[in-house]
Amino acid sequence: MTNNDQQKRSAFQSRITGWKHSTGVRYVLFAVLVVMFYVSLAPKLLPETYDIAVGMPSDKEIMAPMDIPDTKATLKAQEEAAEKVGQVFTILPLRNETLVAQMLDRIFRLNQDDQVSEDDKIKIYREELPQRVKDYVQNFIMNNRNSSVYSATLFEEVTQRVDEQQYHISEETFIKIPRLTSEDINEMKPVAADIVARLTADPIVEAQTARAKVAEMVSTSSLSKRTAREVVQELARLSITANKFYDEEATKTAKVEARENTPTVYIKQGDVLVQKGERITQEMYTLLEKNGLLKDEVNYSPQIGLVLLSLLMAAGLMLFIRQSEGASRFKYNNAQFVMLMLIIFITIVSMHVINILQTEQQSYLGYLAPIATGAMLITLLLDLPLAYICSILFSILASIILNQRQSEIFDFQFGFFALVTSIAAIFAIHRASQRSTLLKAGIMICLFGALSIFTLQLIDNQDWTQDSTLYALGFSVAGGLVTTILVIGLMPFFEVTFGILSALKLVELSNPNHPLLRKLLTETPGTYHHSVMVGNLSEAAAEAIGANGLLCRVGSYYHDIGKTKRPSYFIENQNNMENPHDFIDPKLSKSIIIAHARDGVEMQKEYKLPKPIRDIAEQHHGTTFLHYFYHKALRLAEEQGVEPDFTEEDFRYPGPKAQSKEAAVVGIADSVEAAVRSLRKPTVEQVESMIEKIIKSRLDDHQFNECDLTMRELDLIAQTLKETVMGIFHSRIEYPEEVKKSKENEEKDRGQNVNGPTAGLEQ
Repeated sequence: MTNNDQQKRSAFQSRITGWKHSTGVRYVLFAVLVVMFYVSLAPKLLPETYDIAVGMPSDKEIMAPMDIPDTKATLKAQEEAAEKVGQVFTILPLRNETLVAQMLDRIFRLNQDDQVSEDDKIKIYREELPQRVKDYVQNFIMNNRNSSVYSATLFEEVTQRVDEQQYHISEETFIKIPRLTSEDINEMKPVAADIVARLTADPIVEAQTARAKVAEMVSTSSLSKRTAREVVQELARLSITANKFYDEEATKTAKVEARENTPTVYIKQGDVLVQKGERITQEMYTLLEKNGLLKDEVNYSPQIGLVLLSLLMAAGLMLFIRQSEGASRFKYNNAQFVMLMLIIFITIVSMHVINILQTEQQSYLGYLAPIATGAMLITLLLDLPLAYICSILFSILASIILNQRQSEIFDFQFGFFALVTSIAAIFAIHRASQRSTLLKAGIMICLFGALSIFTLQLIDNQDWTQDSTLYALGFSVAGGLVTTILVIGLMPFFEVTFGILSALKLVELSNPNHPLLRKLLTETPGTYHHSVMVGNLSEAAAEAIGANGLLCRVGSYYHDIGKTKRPSYFIENQNNMENPHDFIDPKLSKSIIIAHARDGVEMQKEYKLPKPIRDIAEQHHGTTFLHYFYHKALRLAEEQGVEPDFTEEDFRYPGPKAQSKEAAVVGIADSVEAAVRSLRKPTVEQVESMIEKIIKSRLDDHQFNECDLTMRELDLIAQTLKETVMGIFHSRIEYPEEVKKSKENEEKDRGQNVNGPTAGLEQ
């Protein structure tokens, strides 16, 4: 193949696969991801709107998309609650015993004044004692007027009630008071204060009720004189006032609080707001308008909020992927983005299917949702860190989509359940090596799902009944089984559609019972052994540079499958037989050697092996040069005395060159294994020199130009191959201090290969 042909082929491949790395396509996929999030969350976060008018019949049944506040019913409930609030009374600490004590002190002082006549004293007492009650109450009001505890209307009520219930002392008592001696007053004072204090200790609305008890208490007192008892009785009755008053302001406040504390009455989600064909009243129209259910009165805030939420989720996912590309060996292309979006779509659809079955009374049905499906598929088909970040995303989506609590946007319980089961699934399968691991992962999902529900029940047992707990546990177990079934069923679809080689698929392909490997073993045992050795070498080298070691191993098993077409023409299969290349034209030998790569690809296509495996078989030789047969052809032309009718390009593999690190690593390992095998007693120096020579030869021949291997990675490959070869061929490799191999024997050993002294470069 000429350079021009190679350039045309490369350009064609670039056009075919260019979209996978196109920045524009990636922006389009980001926009699609935002739209997908928006559409999936809209039914839960955005209400449906209707085009209706007052007086017109409704063309459809309008149901409440959420719990809607019923203003009319709420106002009625508030008024009923306010009506139930009775009159509020406030008790004032008047301390009336202080009032009666002040009266007796005044009597004590005035009675001792000999310059005031008895008639004047009677007159003074008649005017002053009733006024003292009013003044005492007014002083209390003045002292507490600025207090925030009592209202002005309360003090008005106090003044009015005290005036209405004022006690009038008998005229006879005014005549007896001036005649009281100092000893009488001193004896009367504690008795009067005690009686008043005891009677006013309880709330008093009507003073007359308490005053009626005074006579009995005076008669049982320690007072011996009749006059003293009569005066104490009258003064106590005068001092006793009401202390519990109707508080109009407090009553209004209590009614307001009753209205405010009345819970809002809701029209439940799913209740019919307007029947089909029912004429729209102004009340209906207002209700729909206030709740943003009319197209003309759409509230755009929820839409804007949902757009921002969708942007945040999509941007967070894309930024994580972009950051992880710089810190991980994994490089995402647009085809993988499409697969990721499809996995997210399937997971979201599964949530919505379960949500259709849910009701507010049977919200535990949400635990049946196979949310961990997405996390498992991403772990198996894409990347482990991406699976963890998507688990957080799925938990947010589940807390919204499966939420049945209309008063809340997120349901923590479903979000927590989704996160626990997803992480448990990732942990169970992140090193999966066979399909049965998926069943184990399903069991892990069942166990951890049930554990998360039990944990939620312990934290908030008010929302859980015994029946709901048992149902939730049962559905979580069923959800784990459904998840496993979905993953097992979807894996082949993604593997075939996107050409993904999961670890599970690679392990299956490495089974020796595969028809192609069995054919390789039975028909070309030498090539089979060579392939196994190349697998060991390439896996170690690939893992050293962060490439897919398992892909290299399995690709190595199949890379020379084309040799089964003509097994005897390859040296590893020539046991106790002559080399057929010694008897045929070198051009024919070249064609046979080169054909094994093409034949291998065709055989793999026949058995439907994945493209990455076929690519390794096709690319592991790249466009390397077959030195031995080229020089043999030159020698024959010289011996025959004719001009060569061929060029070096005619003795090259058709390619393409290695397009991936894995194909390049397998090609290097293939040459190294063949070169070491050609040495009868290799030394450490020979192995090191041979590996360096092989890598340098391929590098100088531009075989790594179309893959992204770096010089540092080539050094790591060389070092790893040397260490691995030392381990595999330890018993054959001689160290300098043990033996010195002669140069003649070395050349003789190398010459046994059909391709001559550069066998490792051409095999």
